[in-house]
Amino acid sequence: MKLEVLTKAENREVQKDIITKIRDLIAFKNLEPGDKLPSERMLAEKFGVSRSSLRETIQRLEFYGLLKSRPQSGTFIADIGPIAMKGMLKDILELETPDFKSLVETRILLELKTCRLAALRRTDEDLAQMKIALDAYAAKVENGEDAVQEDLLFHLSIAKASGNSTMNTFMLIITPEIITNFEKYHVCNVNRAALGIQEHNDIYEAIKKQDPKLAKEKMKVHFKMLYQYCYNIE
Repeated sequence: MKLEVLTKAENREVQKDIITKIRDLIAFKNLEPGDKLPSERMLAEKFGVSRSSLRETIQRLEFYGLLKSRPQSGTFIADIGPIAMKGMLKDILELETPDFKSLVETRILLELKTCRLAALRRTDEDLAQMKIALDAYAAKVENGEDAVQEDLLFHLSIAKASGNSTMNTFMLIITPEIITNFEKYHVCNVNRAALGIQEHNDIYEAIKKQDPKLAKEKMKVHFKMLYQYCYNIE
């Protein structure tokens, strides 16, 4: 399984500028739902940006449902009225970079749901991917190495096993920022990482048994330290 960064911190300001220009273009040209945008090459030249930055921004607006790309045809305005389009673009431009606690809180809420769904929907292939990530995490911890990425890859394998592509996408979006900040905020230590081996195994076994209630309980146990971090619970 591969970590995928959908939006990079260093591109946020460039993306905001491109989104603003796309918004102004839609307004100036009076583009309506179903209308086609100029080609990537033309837009990149018009906006004075690289095609890769433009493509990432278009993908971001596709994620929010504002644009639709069709192979061999181009990029089109989604079936959204002008008032809703204007409001959503305004909200996207005003989005702030989430702080670490917000990311962790979102992760907790997502994973308590994904682990239940994974227990209900997991396949043998899903279990095999979880076991690979679980074993990789254990090996790193037992060797005294940093295992933050292996830890989160295990959790991403659970999200994938949930069978809910939207939740899986949300996890992929927030995971890179969590990896970046785990060490910065000293959330995990060696003792905590060692305890995580057993907790991961408990979650894995609950999902393997297809017991959603137990899977959620074991995930809550695993998140005890994160709960304390987010909510100052002793």
